[in-house]
Amino acid sequence: MLVIYCEAHHAASLRDQRSYCGELLCPDCLLLDDYAILRTERCRTMDVKTSCEECGNHCYEPAMRQAIREVMRYSGPRMLKKHPIAALRHLLKR
Repeated sequence: MLVIYCEAHHAASLRDQRSYCGELLCPDCLLLDDYAILRTERCRTMDVKTSCEECGNHCYEPAMRQAIREVMRYSGPRMLKKHPIAALRHLLKR
């Protein structure tokens, strides 16, 4: 989702950093990617919850939570075109 967002909102010349999944991101999006990966790895309930929104313990800082919401709001609908199988798997987990 971050790659879709970054490609649409940031210049190609800025995307020179490799994300966790190996795609190119700008430094700002890379910080958000690193933060999300760290929080996911440290989450104690990741194996039983369906989404962070339903979790009783919000581990994202408010600013980062808002930033990731913006990314998901933009990228979610566009995932059906770019990665339809991944989008369907994400929707079926609910």
